[in-house]
Amino acid sequence: MHTFQPLSTDYLEFNPFTKIGKEWALLTAGTKLNANPMTISWGGMGVLWGKNVVFVFVRDSRYTKELLDKMDFFSLTFLDETYRASLNYCGSHSGREGNKWEGASLTMGVRLGIPYVDDGNLVLLCQKMSATRITEESFLDPEIKGKWYQDGDMHTMYVAEIIDVMAR
Repeated sequence: MHTFQPLSTDYLEFNPFTKIGKEWALLTAGTKLNANPMTISWGGMGVLWGKNVVFVFVRDSRYTKELLDKMDFFSLTFLDETYRASLNYCGSHSGREGNKWEGASLTMGVRLGIPYVDDGNLVLLCQKMSATRITEESFLDPEIKGKWYQDGDMHTMYVAEIIDVMAR
């Protein structure tokens, strides 16, 4: 287990477009006995309903979505570039078929009952506030469906309050 220090959201200093969109993160949902990490590259951070929040998008087909829908909490873990192979593994393998922790050579930690990837350098512990399924009817840009949803595997957008931040 690594040693993390608590960090206030006021001290977060990074570009979310780079951190999420290019470096990616691991979203972990489930329990200590049955947690699954999945790679995300769509999402953001901001203020909503008077709270510091993240918003993430998870496809209907993902095993992690099943776990996420059952739980009130999840984590987002950011890793350095030396974990690119682990991020690729977690984005291309399903937890339904095997143990992604072993396959990606990652270690699970748990704080406040929320599983997270202990190998990271920044962890956001999050409490779900909203889940909105993206539908074809919601698209204002007609190119979205053809470019991103040809197979009909839609996303759900989760908005969650950041309840704790840990950094190394």
